[in-house]
Amino acid sequence: MSANDNKMDINNLSMFYGDFKAIEDISLDIPAQRITALIGPSGCGKSTLVRCLNRMNDLINGVRVEGEVILDGENMYAPGYDTIALRRRVGMVFQRPNPFPKSIYENVAYGPKLGGIKKKGELDAIVEDSLKKAALWSEVKQNLQESGQRLSGGQQQRLCIARVIAVEPEVILFDEPCSAIDPVATQLIEDLMAELKRNYTMVIVTHNMQQAARVSDYTAFLLVQEQGEPGRLIEYGETNTIFTNPEDERTERYITGRFG
Repeated sequence: MSANDNKMDINNLSMFYGDFKAIEDISLDIPAQRITALIGPSGCGKSTLVRCLNRMNDLINGVRVEGEVILDGENMYAPGYDTIALRRRVGMVFQRPNPFPKSIYENVAYGPKLGGIKKKGELDAIVEDSLKKAALWSEVKQNLQESGQRLSGGQQQRLCIARVIAVEPEVILFDEPCSAIDPVATQLIEDLMAELKRNYTMVIVTHNMQQAARVSDYTAFLLVQEQGEPGRLIEYGETNTIFTNPEDERTERYITGRFG
């Protein structure tokens, strides 16, 4: 894969919480308009890594990052890089649905309003388009003024996806987006991700091996070798290869459930 096919390039990335090194020397490509899954046992640094991709870890005291994350040719960790603009370009969907205590409409319109859009007609169009892209419009179009927090868990997660889409990101990060919702809602989210791949680059953290195999094009396996050590990248490649013919024995042991 050539560099031009990548939306992001992660180069020798390490991250520290104070004196504790959480991840060490991770390098991998994030291909454009593909889904990359991050897998590995709990505590191996998957969520830490995905939060490095829009600098969410900056919000935690004592965090320090070494290495580079290149987004469209620019290092997002370079001095003076605009992190507010970055988080519009690289949106995030969290493990538990977190709709604002506002109406469905206001949840989706919130980001565009912050971005300076004031005209109701324009906001109406953004809300409808975002909810359609999140496969939620048909279920809520008659109830846009109801609280987003009254929706089911799966609907709330799709509302959060619509909220991210509304600010027109280029990359969407998912941190275990299905771990708090039921299997039917999980299927809807997975189907939605397959649709969104046409327009967005996506990275998903998942503990579910079947989910990683179903939805992703590329898979990265992270592992902590000994307790107290940092998470390291063990293997990265096309998902079909990782799951059917991994190069590293530790990858095979993990995906077949023999440890982790």
